[in-house]
Amino acid sequence: MKQLKREEVEDKNKWNLKSIIKDEQELNEKSEKVEKLLKKILTFKGRIMESSITLLEFIELDEELSRLVDLLYVYVSLKLDEDTTNTFNQKIKEKLEKLIEKVEEKTSFILPEILNSSYDTVLKYIKENEKLKIYEFDLEKLFRKKEHILEEQEESILAKASINLYNSSNIFYYLNNSDINLGKIKNENNEEIELTSSNYHLFIENKNRNIRKSAFESMYHFWENHKNTIAAIYKAKLGETEFNRELRKYKTSLEMYLFPDKLPEEVYYNLIECVHKNLDKMYEYQSLRKKLLNLSELHMYDIYVPVIDIPEKTYTFEDAKEIILDALKPLGDTYIKDLKLAFDKNWIDIYPNIGKRSGAYQWGCYDSEPRVLLNFMGTVRDVSTTAHELGHAMHSYYSKKTQKYTYASYPIFLAEIASTVNEVLLNDYMYKKAETKEEKCYFLNEFIDLIKSTIFRQTMFAEFESIMHKKYQDKEAITERDLSETYFNLNKLYFGDNVTSDELIKYEWERIPHFYTPFYVYKYATGLSSAVCIAYNIINKKAGALEKYLNFLKSGCSKYPLETLKETGVDLISGFPIEETLKIFGEKVNELKELTK
Repeated sequence: MKQLKREEVEDKNKWNLKSIIKDEQELNEKSEKVEKLLKKILTFKGRIMESSITLLEFIELDEELSRLVDLLYVYVSLKLDEDTTNTFNQKIKEKLEKLIEKVEEKTSFILPEILNSSYDTVLKYIKENEKLKIYEFDLEKLFRKKEHILEEQEESILAKASINLYNSSNIFYYLNNSDINLGKIKNENNEEIELTSSNYHLFIENKNRNIRKSAFESMYHFWENHKNTIAAIYKAKLGETEFNRELRKYKTSLEMYLFPDKLPEEVYYNLIECVHKNLDKMYEYQSLRKKLLNLSELHMYDIYVPVIDIPEKTYTFEDAKEIILDALKPLGDTYIKDLKLAFDKNWIDIYPNIGKRSGAYQWGCYDSEPRVLLNFMGTVRDVSTTAHELGHAMHSYYSKKTQKYTYASYPIFLAEIASTVNEVLLNDYMYKKAETKEEKCYFLNEFIDLIKSTIFRQTMFAEFESIMHKKYQDKEAITERDLSETYFNLNKLYFGDNVTSDELIKYEWERIPHFYTPFYVYKYATGLSSAVCIAYNIINKKAGALEKYLNFLKSGCSKYPLETLKETGVDLISGFPIEETLKIFGEKVNELKELTK
């Protein structure tokens, strides 16, 4: 499929951003308002904690400023992601980032000033002024950070330096989205097709092994050719993280990233340990895959192709919409009614275009409805991705509709649960609707691959991150070879002897964007484990399961995440959800083995 220029895409297939900010004039007006609000904020310097009245006035003004900055940043980011080569949008985002840098620098006095007071004073003010009560949990979380907050001057210097200090993510972003050139490969009709990050999955899942191999080699030769550059960029990210850790007096980088959610490190390490104990199930699956594909050797370019032959089917986006709405009916009439807003109000940017950011995501802010970026190509995987991102969108929609601004943004630790519940429900629906044994096997295999990709694979990423951050903290030298060899050895461990770990796979770590958001990927694994337990309870109509789940969607960050999750019946500290999901994985592998005898 030839990619269109952004201006050639029909409006009905693009998200509507005018309901966020209608034009450049409004953007400029809101930017000017940020400056005015910032001046007001500065009048509170030295007197935030004078009284319960000044504290409340300050919090409400700070909230207004934060909401406006959120709105502006979301808007300019979405605009740039429409076409990352658009220099006008690049300049707008850069201009806004400088404004945000200024806000962060000028407001760096806030945390030290508040934390120079005592929490007892805060509790006293809350008793005096009932309007502060809503902020009690937020203030409690703030005072937990007290030992990790710097003096005012230090916070000011750090804020001023942040735009340049933390630039590795931006460098990788442009390389991975704007400057990437994977070359051309030939399709089944011997036509030369440009390989992109968006269409790569079509080729790596192709039944023609030569096409798969060609796509794999083209992809990883690109990253091999940039290995030293990417190593330098990633080491800069490790350095940024370590700089922050030392400055803020955390024992480890992992502790620093888990701290805001009050998560114990055992949640992270229990996941890795549990997956290690269940690697035999992964090895068994790869052995079955090798047999079903009738291969003497199973290579890394063979691990994504469906093992079951069913008639190839292309889905229109309208097909995807109808399937998703039907599949998610177990979530109730209200959920379905609200979900239709995403389609009816143009929340979704559907198809790829030249320069558009690769992949898929959901994003928004308190004062905008969610927006979903897709690169829909018509595969069954694209239908699943759409359901996944709409799960994020509905989580955001309900949290913001129910919670006040201060508690509306759900923590990242919980972020992958709602999306994955949708995926599990969709897979169950497609499995039950399948008309042939081959189709049933296909969707059974899809479920197995979901667990393989989201628990086994993301845990492998998590272990890689853990190793690298520890090496950096321990002052060990880290070269490109260290990064690539560590990743290669983990790949061999996680896939086992039934898979040939091709040399080129050692460069896969280079193309993982989530490594620039440290200690994020493990949340996919804990999220899927939680989602499988929740979804199966809903499918099996367990008493109270749906009500508890809908309440979960509305919870935002009004409690610590483990507490929020526990109210759905999922206790991650116990490790049960992970064990249970990997047990189901093993059962599904055996079921597929029986069905394909």
